[in-house]
Amino acid sequence: MKIAALSGSLRKGSSNAGILRAFAAIAPAGVEVTLVEGLDELPLFNPDLDGEGAVPPPPVKRFRDALFPVDAFVISSPEYAHGVPGAFKNALDWIVSSGELCGKPIVLINASPGGGEYVRRALLDTLTVMDANVLVEASLHTPFVRTILDADGNVVDPSILGQLRASLEALRTAVAARQARTD
Repeated sequence: MKIAALSGSLRKGSSNAGILRAFAAIAPAGVEVTLVEGLDELPLFNPDLDGEGAVPPPPVKRFRDALFPVDAFVISSPEYAHGVPGAFKNALDWIVSSGELCGKPIVLINASPGGGEYVRRALLDTLTVMDANVLVEASLHTPFVRTILDADGNVVDPSILGQLRASLEALRTAVAARQARTD
């Protein structure tokens, strides 16, 4: 099983990326979690660059190619100004019509110290339009994210690690159910 991990933050020392690294570290044998990078290379979304039969810009093609073959997604995003960070929303805009998320299970992790309900709702709305299967019950909210990370940005809170394991297991179950329906 392949899982793509997407961070909504471009910051080098991002708490969101730290949580995604922890998610990847707990993955059992047979589960590959890849942190997708390059969101900062994507041009601003412009439908004129992505029309019927058009070849997308190279960074967009690389981004889509990283997402298409995966079975599931985990997204960890902060909340900026009561919404989705601009660079991450731009990345989602590039895949609205290309289908990489269509029907695939997704777990949302909100690592926003200010609460994060706005970004959670915004992502749910956007991902629903994209026909993604957001596993709301398996999604995780970590409002005090700085207290669960060590100085190197690694998750050290055993409770959060347990919740990440439960989210991972929910993704595995959803992927198995999806594969059973398509077989």
